[in-house]
Amino acid sequence: MTALPQKRAIGAQTSVGVHPVLIVGCYDKAGRPNAMAVAWGGICSSKPPAVAVSVRPERYTHEGITARKAFTVSVPSEKHVAEADLFGIASGRDLDKFTATGLTPVRAEHVDACYIGEFPLVLECRLIETVELGAHTQFIGEIVDVLVDEDCLGEDGRPMLDRLRPFLYDAFGFGYHGVGNEVGIGFSSGRTFLPR
Repeated sequence: MTALPQKRAIGAQTSVGVHPVLIVGCYDKAGRPNAMAVAWGGICSSKPPAVAVSVRPERYTHEGITARKAFTVSVPSEKHVAEADLFGIASGRDLDKFTATGLTPVRAEHVDACYIGEFPLVLECRLIETVELGAHTQFIGEIVDVLVDEDCLGEDGRPMLDRLRPFLYDAFGFGYHGVGNEVGIGFSSGRTFLPR
């Protein structure tokens, strides 16, 4: 039997190491487009299809989602790393991030929120649940539509990761990283351990 690697306790931290970079879009109370980067988010239900994002109550986006009962999640591609980073370090109270980056706010078709037109993957979400979790509010949105750039779809109509080119946030090293090469096949690679 192979010896297990030695592990060291580093204390409770708010990270699983890598996080998807997600840009949450909404309108503020006055109807102005706003968006922010969140690292704490992901799919949380298949029926209904839903995504959860965690936002601090003092964030400007929190106010918009609460008022409009809707939000979008735009997934940026690698070519928009700097723009996505700005959406995480500046507040919509102080800066029009769309003007600053040259990105385009687009009104969602099915919900009262905006998304980023240049980003290749967008989820339109209707707020269905709000959970207060200490320093953050978790907004759970039912996904009412998914939009994908045409050139990121394969012949079967499904999005292709190598064309979307999303990136991850390294919460330990504070860097952004590309997704990389495929290392296995979902619902298939593990079958080698099943009895024959």
